Amino acid sequence: MRELEERIRREGRVLGTDVLKVDNFLNHQVDPKLMVALGHEFAMRFADAGVTKVLTVESSGIAPAVFTALDLDVPMVFARKRKSITLSADNYTADVYSFTKQETNHIIVDKRFIQPKDSVLIIDDFLANGQAAQGMMEIITAAGANLVGAGIVIEKTFQKGRQLLNEANVRVESLARIEDFVNGQVVFANED
Repeated sequence: MRELEERIRREGRVLGTDVLKVDNFLNHQVDPKLMVALGHEFAMRFADAGVTKVLTVESSGIAPAVFTALDLDVPMVFARKRKSITLSADNYTADVYSFTKQETNHIIVDKRFIQPKDSVLIIDDFLANGQAAQGMMEIITAAGANLVGAGIVIEKTFQKGRQLLNEANVRVESLARIEDFVNGQVVFANED
C-alpha cells in the first residue's frame, strides 16, 4: 500500500537493527484518515472471506481493526492484556511475549465475544516474531471458531512471524512488507 509505505519512509524511525517506531501515526498518535484507508484495504482484501468478527490485541491493533470491522460491518473484539474486575471469569486466554516491551502478557477474551459459529479475521499493527498472532490463533482455536486470515499493517519479513503463520496455513495480507533496515533506512520487500 503506497500511502502507508510513504508514511513509514517519511515518519518512521529505525531503532537498532530490528525495531521500527511509527508512534506518530499508528500506535501512540493515530492518524484516523490513514486508519480509514487501512481498514478499507483490509476489508477489500478479505471481502469474500465471510468474516463475522475482527480480533486484535490491545492497544496498537485497535485503530486499524476498528476501521476494518466498520468497513466489513462486523463487530471488533480486542484481547485485553490485563484482567479487570468487570471482565467475566468465563474467558479464553493465551500468553504473548512482546519483543519491544520485553514482557509476556496474558491476553484475555470473554467467551461471549468469540463463538464457534464465528469466522474471525485477525488484524495487527506488526508481524515480526508472530507471538501476538499466535496468541490470537490459540484463542480462536479454543473458541472453536474459524480463522479466515490475518491482516497485518507492517510485516518485517526478516523475522519469523510469516513462517509461523504459513506453517499454520493462515492467509496473510500485509499492507507494507519490510525486507531490511539499512543505515537507519527502511527497505521494502518490493524494492529492487
